[in-house]
Formats: sequence, structure tokens, C-alpha cells
Amino acid sequence: MIGKPQETAGCFLKMLQWLHGKDRLKMAIRNIREMGEEVLYKKCREVTEMTPRIKELIEDMLETMYEANGVGLAAPQVGILKRIVVIDVTGEDPHILINPRVVETSGEQTGNEGCLSVPGKCGVVTRPNYVKAVALDVNMKEFEIEATELLARAICHEVDHLEGHLYVERVIGPLKDVEYEDED
Repeated sequence: MIGKPQETAGCFLKMLQWLHGKDRLKMAIRNIREMGEEVLYKKCREVTEMTPRIKELIEDMLETMYEANGVGLAAPQVGILKRIVVIDVTGEDPHILINPRVVETSGEQTGNEGCLSVPGKCGVVTRPNYVKAVALDVNMKEFEIEATELLARAICHEVDHLEGHLYVERVIGPLKDVEYEDED
């Protein structure tokens, strides 16, 4: 999703332990698919039940997102055509959205946006400044999430992935190269 370094927070591990139901976790970093790969341009299927494989996918998506210093990740970005999104814009408050739908938007914000599936690039994109979405949680219970600013941008960006769209389709002007600082 949008490039912003994240720290893996303690609450993240507690949430994964709850998801997995064990004290010892077995997670995997998945390969992030890049622009041009067919899976990124297909519409995703709804999740109809929470299975051990879906729980494992969610765990892996969170771990992959944090490892890649992302703020969000959608299942097609790891090659799975399921309507699942993980987002964490603070590094301490992960959101898991299953079958998310944006039901209300207002205002607008224009700013740089990047994507883990389009490495080394960013572009100017206009998105709503406020978003209300409806989704299912890991217990398959419906909930609403209201968001502004970066979280609103992230929700819109990730829901676009579920519909087979990349942010580059919305970029105003040319894509720009992103320079990353070395961590010592």
C-alpha cells in the first residue's frame, strides 16, 4: 500500500496469537506481486467463512506488510483472489477488513501515494478525505469503520486492489521515483 515505515507492535503479536489460537506462531512472509502480474488485475471473490487457511493468510499478510514497511496490503498482492485487506497506518493499530465495501465518502485529499506492488514509484492521487466502510471482522461479524486522512486513503487504495485496480490508474501526472533512506 502506501509507503510508510512501520514497527511491529506488541499488540500485533497478541492479535496474531489470538487469531492463531496458540502461543507459538508459524507465520510466513509472502511474495508481493508486482505491477504487470495478472492476479493484480482480477476482481476478488468474497470470503464466505473463516477457515484455518484464511486465518493463516491474514497472519501472513500482516507479517508481510510489516516486513515490507507498508501501511496496507490486499490479498491479491500476495497472489490470493480473496476480498481481504490489512491496514495499519500507525504501527500499533492493525485493521483487518474482510469483504470491505465503501458505503460513504466526502471531501477530498490530494497527495503522494505509493504501493508495495509498484516498488520505487509514487504518484499524486486524489482520494476522499472521509470514508465509511462496512466489512467483516475475523469472527465474520459485520462492523463499520469510519476514517479520515491517511486511513481513508489506505482503505480506498486497498479496496481498489480487490476490484483489480492499481493506484497508477488514478495518478495525476507522471509517476515519480522514490528514494529510500538506508537504515543503519
